[in-house]
Amino acid sequence: MTLPLFFFYLFSAVAILSAVMVISARNPVHAVLFLILAFFNASGLFMLAGAEFLALLLIVVYVGAVAVLFLFVVMMLDVDFTSLRSGFLQYAPVGVIVGIVLLLELLLLAGSFVISPEAAGGSALPIDGAVDNMTAIGLVLYTRYIFLFQGAGAVLLVAMIGAIVLTLRHKSNVKRQNPIDQVARRASETLQVVKVKSGQGL
Repeated sequence: MTLPLFFFYLFSAVAILSAVMVISARNPVHAVLFLILAFFNASGLFMLAGAEFLALLLIVVYVGAVAVLFLFVVMMLDVDFTSLRSGFLQYAPVGVIVGIVLLLELLLLAGSFVISPEAAGGSALPIDGAVDNMTAIGLVLYTRYIFLFQGAGAVLLVAMIGAIVLTLRHKSNVKRQNPIDQVARRASETLQVVKVKSGQGL
């Protein structure tokens, strides 16, 4: 057994076990930690496949942002999961029906999937060995798809501003600074010059 094959089996086994633990863990914090472990092993598989960009993207975006956000939200909200699980059995039949429908759809999709001879016999694009994956993705992303890339950034910016506006709450009993009033004030409104005689206090 070669070293890459050993790491492939190692990453695959740990990823499958951690994915099972995500849905079977009773503690939600432990479930998020197992999710982070699954992401790390999936990035290892991407690295073995030669997709360095996807591996680093999985670590930076999912592990560094999404999973950590899930972890902090679960820890800060302190949700009573015992009360949530109390009504689980009354929704179990609906969940079973939905699961069966999804399973039938997947089976029908897998049974009707056919690879066309044109696609199977077609030749792939030539790969330039002098250009690595990161450089190739950057050249395509920032030249051919630059407008789509900027549009996706604008959509994410609007979504972030919308989330901030929807969750922002102003409380009347909390003192806040008003930068406009602070910048517009004059010296006569804030300063008072007092002449104190020698030997006397204010």
